[in-house]
Amino acid sequence: MSHTVLIADDEPNILISLEFLMKREGFRVLVAHNGQEALDQIANETPSLILLDVMMPKKTGFDVCQELRAQEAYQNIPILILTAKGRDTDIAKGMALGANDYMLKPFSTKELVQKVRDMLGSVA
Repeated sequence: MSHTVLIADDEPNILISLEFLMKREGFRVLVAHNGQEALDQIANETPSLILLDVMMPKKTGFDVCQELRAQEAYQNIPILILTAKGRDTDIAKGMALGANDYMLKPFSTKELVQKVRDMLGSVA
C-alpha cells in the first residue's frame, strides 16, 4: 500500500512541483491551498504524512499543526514544515507546536524525498 502525502501550500508553483515529485516517488497525493482546506482534507482522509507551509491564508501552518496535535486521532501523523520562515524563533515555534521536522525553502528535492521516506519509515 502506498503512503498518502498531503501537501498544503498556497503557492501554485510549489504545490504543482511538490505534487509531481511525490507522485513520481510513488506516493498518493492530496493537496490543499490554505490551512483550512488542509484541515478539511485531513478530516476526509487521514494522510500518512503532511508537508505544511507556514504562510497560508485562512489558517497558517502553525495553526494547522497546533489543531492537529490537539486531537488524539491526528497526533501521530508526521508533519514536515516547508517554509521560507527560517528564523530560529520560527523553527522553535514550529517544533513546539508539534512539527516533526522543518525544512527551509528553497530546498533540495533529493533531500526532501529522503526526509519524507525517513519520516514514513518510522510510521510504516
